Amino acid sequence: MARSVAAPGLLTSAIAAFAPGLPLAVAYSGGADSTALLAACARRWPGQVRAIHVHHGLQAAGDAFEAHCARFCARLDVPLVVRRVDARPAPGQSPEDAARRMRYATLASVVRQEWGAAVHDIALAQHADDQVETMLLALSRGAGLPGLAAMAAQWERDGIRWHRPWLGVPGDAIRPWLREQEFEWIEDPTNTDLAFPRNRIRARLLPALDEAFPQFRETFTRSAAHAAQAQRVLVEVAMEDLAITGTPPSITKLQALSRPRQANALRHWLKRDHETSASAAQLEELLDQVAACTTRGHDLRIKIGLGRVERNGARLAFLQSI
Repeated sequence: MARSVAAPGLLTSAIAAFAPGLPLAVAYSGGADSTALLAACARRWPGQVRAIHVHHGLQAAGDAFEAHCARFCARLDVPLVVRRVDARPAPGQSPEDAARRMRYATLASVVRQEWGAAVHDIALAQHADDQVETMLLALSRGAGLPGLAAMAAQWERDGIRWHRPWLGVPGDAIRPWLREQEFEWIEDPTNTDLAFPRNRIRARLLPALDEAFPQFRETFTRSAAHAAQAQRVLVEVAMEDLAITGTPPSITKLQALSRPRQANALRHWLKRDHETSASAAQLEELLDQVAACTTRGHDLRIKIGLGRVERNGARLAFLQSI
């Protein structure tokens, strides 16, 4: 209850500390979190905010969501760009991962195509509860540091700066603020579908954590920050090692590294150059095969993500599945 009473102050403080480049694009789904973010940004920087709505093509209600977003942006006098995409997952890909990848790619594409050099910053509406859910999902899957680091408050990729200004704001602070402002939002019916693990965490685990450890949002956020810092060190080590092994990596130069450093370098190579990740079992098998490559005729072929790693002469190669 205390957080709900303090909701206006929490959101006001978060937006006051937010210092993006302007003009600013806001990812706007029509839900409560992005509605609050769009409204707060438009109020702080009138005339400097644009909205992007991604229609995933996955729900019958998608057209109604789009219409609602258009009405709300007109009320705020915020330009809106809508992109319709096909976010259906590829074979072997989770629906949530497919939608997330498509959404981020579409947001970046809109910024480049619609506004070119004028806009370099995109704001996303994930909040503290989303951060905790992401960490718990990572723990449930046995994730390493990248998973435990959860979501970054800001990062830059391909010339676009991404921001999550609500990351320190608890989820239950947002709707009271919207009601106070008399702003309407959409309740996505999939958010209450307990078939999705994230929704089960939200409905069952977060209330229990709130009762047992009232400060869990703050402490989880600190743990995520520690994991992110350690992960940055591992990335630096991986870049140094890949500078030695080359990319794609030389097998003999990989073999000169310790097994943990081989694993770290291979993870980074796959993620950076091929946007894929190996499961723990796949990576262990790959490391075993790299260790066994002591003769010219030794073959190597291992499924990784949506492709496979093969031996190509003295080096490894990643081939995307067709």
